[in-house]
Amino acid sequence: MHSGQDAPWCPFSAQQPAVSHPVSTTSEKASSGCEEKAWRMKSETQGESNHMGELKRGRVILVAYLIATIDLTFLFMQLGVMPYLAKSLGLDSVGFGYLQTTFGVLQLVGGPIFGRFADQFGTRAALILSCASGSVFFLLLSISTSVPILFLSRLPAVFMHGLPGAQKVITDLTASSQRADALGKLGLCFGIGIIIGSALGGILSTKFGIFAPIYIGLVGSLVNTMIAMVWIPSPAKSKSEHGEAEHSNVFSIREILRLMKFPGVMEIFLVKVFSGFPIGLFLIMFSIISMDFFGLEAVESGYLMSYFGVLQMVVQGLVVGKLSKHCTERTMLRLGVLVFAGVGLGMALMRTVWHYCIIALPLVFAFSMLGTITDSILTKAVPSSDTGTMLGICASVQPLTRTVGPTIGGVLYKRFGVHSFGYLQLIVNIGLFVYLLKSKIPLREQKAH
Repeated sequence: MHSGQDAPWCPFSAQQPAVSHPVSTTSEKASSGCEEKAWRMKSETQGESNHMGELKRGRVILVAYLIATIDLTFLFMQLGVMPYLAKSLGLDSVGFGYLQTTFGVLQLVGGPIFGRFADQFGTRAALILSCASGSVFFLLLSISTSVPILFLSRLPAVFMHGLPGAQKVITDLTASSQRADALGKLGLCFGIGIIIGSALGGILSTKFGIFAPIYIGLVGSLVNTMIAMVWIPSPAKSKSEHGEAEHSNVFSIREILRLMKFPGVMEIFLVKVFSGFPIGLFLIMFSIISMDFFGLEAVESGYLMSYFGVLQMVVQGLVVGKLSKHCTERTMLRLGVLVFAGVGLGMALMRTVWHYCIIALPLVFAFSMLGTITDSILTKAVPSSDTGTMLGICASVQPLTRTVGPTIGGVLYKRFGVHSFGYLQLIVNIGLFVYLLKSKIPLREQKAH
């Protein structure tokens, strides 16, 4: 006489025939063992899948770092030769100022638009657009035989946003608790770009002519475009995450301003803008200050830029990441503003270039800290479908400073001297520090594990 129910089939052994009641307990134990083995195998498979997913994400992030490094290297390479190219075409200092302002305005306008494009069409398409725009930029620059073509070469700068594109990749592929550390490592890319780009531009232009760095930049930008096409995967976000963005215009100002209404976004963005604005004015005027106030030659100024590049690599690539694992973002935000206030005091008292070299360490620390932490906070404060737009808005801060900086910085330096930048920096950041202590800005803060 057989039981009314057969034992469940086990994938690890042949199916057993129906057994009588006296051995039903044995059958149940065998069934339980089979289920446990199946569950264990499923868990191992999922673990392997997750491990492969982690490896793939890690590779894509490394590619994003590579694209950002190449992009920044060529950007700093052309910045070094631009004054000489402009002068060879008969452009005076005032005209060169207009050229730089044009570049700043185009980047200022293009930042949020580029971010919206990344949210709607994916990071891969955005990075390809950025690298391709860089290729067109260098192509036009390579045929700049007159001032109008030189100004025309600035036009692709609207979409030249390799660093925000890399930030978007990292934001999409990292957990919130690891974001500050991953974004901070882009400081290594920035430092490498400053050091290699500045040195390479000078060497190539001296040995092979002023257009040599531009030709190299053109080839390198085309290579960067191919890297983005081959190694950056298509977006894997669901339609629900992109649903709202797909039905709105890339150029919609209303959609861009909508992000400022999320809790804490406007407050953190204003801290980002104002905390480094006085220092930004100083850095814009630094080419003049280095000659007039410090009495440096062009070669010595180049060494100073390399020194800044090394500091940037060490501080943002290593120090900020480690701090983010032990401190909350609110603490790091306050610390950055407080250090910035100290930098202002130091600048107000400095007299020689050696004083400035000492001040440079906390200056780079505060700049890197606030840049990384505010980007991390702001991308967490908005929906994942809007992180590209938010990063684009963040990227517009430096072009804004470059646009209005020459006028405001020139007035400050001419009327009040170099120490006025320090006093303004001190006053602004003391005010911001008091505000951050008293305010209750909502932050989604997590420590990295």
